[in-house]
Amino acid sequence: MRIKLFISFICIISFGYAQNLTVESIWKSGEFYPNRVEGFTALSDGQSFTKIVEESGQYFLKKYQFKDYKGAGMVLVNLSAIQFNGKALEFDDVKLSKSGKWLLIQSNTTPIYRHSYSTKYYIYNIQTKETHKVSNTEVPQTLGTFSPDETKLGYVAGNNLFVYDLVNHTNKQITFDGKQNSIINGTTDWVYEEEFAITQGFEWSPDSKYLAFMRFDETNVKQFQMAMYGHLYPDEYTFKYPKAGEDNSKVTFHIANSESGTVKAVNLGTYEYLPRFQWSPIKNEVFVSTLNRHQSAVKYHLVTDPENPTDRIFYEEQSDTYLDADNVILLKDGNSMLRTSEKDGYNHIYHLTFAGKLSPVTSGNWDVIDLYGIDEKKGIVFYSSSENGAINKTLYSINWKGTDKKMLSKSSGYHEAEFAPGFNYFIRSSSSANVVPSYTLCDRNGKELQVLEANTELQNKLNGMNLSQKEFIQIDGADGKLNAWIMKPANFDPNKKYPVYFNVYCGPGSNMVTNDYDGANYLYHQLLTRKGYIVFCVDTRGTQFRGAKFKKSTYLQLGKLETEDLIAVAKNLQKESYVDPGRIGIMGWSYGGFMTSLAMTKGADVFKMGIAVAPVTNWRYYDNIYTERFMRTPQENASGYDDNSPVNHADKLKGKFLLIHGSADDNVHYQNTMEFITALVKANKQFDLFIYPNKNHGIYGGNTRNHLFTMMLEYTEKNL
Repeated sequence: MRIKLFISFICIISFGYAQNLTVESIWKSGEFYPNRVEGFTALSDGQSFTKIVEESGQYFLKKYQFKDYKGAGMVLVNLSAIQFNGKALEFDDVKLSKSGKWLLIQSNTTPIYRHSYSTKYYIYNIQTKETHKVSNTEVPQTLGTFSPDETKLGYVAGNNLFVYDLVNHTNKQITFDGKQNSIINGTTDWVYEEEFAITQGFEWSPDSKYLAFMRFDETNVKQFQMAMYGHLYPDEYTFKYPKAGEDNSKVTFHIANSESGTVKAVNLGTYEYLPRFQWSPIKNEVFVSTLNRHQSAVKYHLVTDPENPTDRIFYEEQSDTYLDADNVILLKDGNSMLRTSEKDGYNHIYHLTFAGKLSPVTSGNWDVIDLYGIDEKKGIVFYSSSENGAINKTLYSINWKGTDKKMLSKSSGYHEAEFAPGFNYFIRSSSSANVVPSYTLCDRNGKELQVLEANTELQNKLNGMNLSQKEFIQIDGADGKLNAWIMKPANFDPNKKYPVYFNVYCGPGSNMVTNDYDGANYLYHQLLTRKGYIVFCVDTRGTQFRGAKFKKSTYLQLGKLETEDLIAVAKNLQKESYVDPGRIGIMGWSYGGFMTSLAMTKGADVFKMGIAVAPVTNWRYYDNIYTERFMRTPQENASGYDDNSPVNHADKLKGKFLLIHGSADDNVHYQNTMEFITALVKANKQFDLFIYPNKNHGIYGGNTRNHLFTMMLEYTEKNL
């Protein structure tokens, strides 16, 4: 169980004194970066964990007890002393096997997309101190996974699945048809990684004899090209990207005998997507879920007898709109599972038997956010929810029969948990809108055993800087109350009139109005308040944790209701005595860039200035899993795509408008901005544009963020 507690790379805090708060101090120097609890790996005993520690210029893998978290620890391996072919082996990460005998070492690791990576694997025997290279080819590997009996290692290389024998140090190739931009075995394509958040497309059976895996046939998926600059002739990067209404990969499910190499296809009937699969923890049966193309109907399959796979559908669920990919945990009774569903109008946890009997574990007019797991011996389920309002995230435990619920954190604020196996311990990270994160070791009941990092010095420094307070309010949208937050200048005078800077996202199933610390964005907004701006954020219809009806209200018409809400909220703010009604601006990134573009066109009479970063400008240009979940296909819903696409409202643009995009954005393609430019030019509309060469959707690295936010600040000061 890999536990990583960290603050996102964008959450950088840095400034010396109140008067020195600058873009550079926020985004570049990092002098006030909050301390964090570094990533570690909880061991299967549930009482201890390992982590990599640097001491005197050397790196060690050490073992610690949770009850003595800050103790000296016991050295398991001197990582700096590991050699291969007589030279010190450089490593990026290591993974200890369950027994503690083997160490899987990653070297020369390179990120690919949001979650995927390529690397070179080495195996180190901790007892004999021998090091072996997993593959002697130059093809990089990924997703190295020990078999449960620790005799083998499964991995993917060159889009093929391999098994490495840890005892004999030999490789067995399981699949042979893997090919770039054609066939993928054992990992996933771009759109599954991005939208279903899965990259590992294979899993070991509990007896270590079989590998269940996914095979993607990308043959009919159209390719997308991006130019990568820096050479005399730019390189061209090409990958498969299924846009809305276009062909998907054909995904099939297979089971391989890891000893003989025999592969059997599993007939799952008719489906479009295969978002989840998981072996039973105790027997050779595989759970598989499949979805139709509209993502409105899910089927649960149980596949038995790996040598002659037999499929049985034991549960089905449908929606008039769409279903999210479920959280699923198979139980050790071998006959049931936990799952989440919005079937009663809110997202809740259910117990489901393989006979199809469904029983609620949680209930109420609130949403479960995370399903962490279950202590099966005691029948206790651990989860987080929005029970105390959509802005808060609270930790709970409950008996799997729905009784004896306990709160494991404060009710307000935002709390995250990472549990050790057995659920006797967890690390809780906690923050609120104006309070930096702290990390605490807790027992299963939420009792605080040890504060691991309070960030007291940083919080005291912030408290002494006369910062603005982020305040939570409710405001009228176009059709009901909406959650929002507002930040006013610290020296706010109700008799003055202030410009208002909207920061928005508004995407389906998302929230920006949350009672948690927002790091560098929070500090950038503090900088804006010091320059005399009110900063404002609202969660429009379509956002989450207010039930399925509210979240799914934007179905088939992305952008319509959200824009109506933004315009209504802005008009309500214009009525406030302290707001300058002619100076309302808006900024958003990704879906927020889409909303900014609509606000500056459909809401042009209200918004004076807009900054759209990496915007979607026409949903026909975006990937099909995400887009069709909310819009169906363009062939079925042409008006839904066209009526609220900024490219079709370019002639309405007023005010000052800045478009920003990374030229190597593999997610929201630069094509979106290029097509919007074409429409704006055709409509004879003047605008501003900045492109970051070779930058992806995050637009970061080196001085990039400092440059980006400096530009946006100067643009705001000049035009708002």
